Amino acid sequence: MTRRIVRLLLGLLYFAAGVLHLAIPAPFLKITPAWVPHAPLVIALTGLAELAGSVALVQGLSPALRRAAGWGLAAYALCVWPANINHMIMDLARPDHGLGLGYHIPRMLAQPVLIWAALWAGGVLGRRRSFENGRS
Repeated sequence: MTRRIVRLLLGLLYFAAGVLHLAIPAPFLKITPAWVPHAPLVIALTGLAELAGSVALVQGLSPALRRAAGWGLAAYALCVWPANINHMIMDLARPDHGLGLGYHIPRMLAQPVLIWAALWAGGVLGRRRSFENGRS
């Protein structure tokens, strides 16, 4: 039951993020590191990846698809970490320190938790025998 709740919460989180990446890309473009090529396209593709990953994670038809979503969303969270670091550096360099360490430190600490949660909710980590039989 707990895995299903985490799966649903992550699905909602990534679905909302995907919609925001597509509907309002400007804030994401602002924090994208300069070395990322074709940043507008990358932001749009990340939005699509979040949407696809969220739907695949919460669907109940295929454990294999959920595992693939878990791997994909974990890799995604790892790949966007540089943008979060860039955001923190840019923000803290502002005269008013932007959102401050009270925002950025928990955000940095949350990234490995998101990676673990995607793998766990997707059934990649901590699989039980009942999961292998198609139930989770």
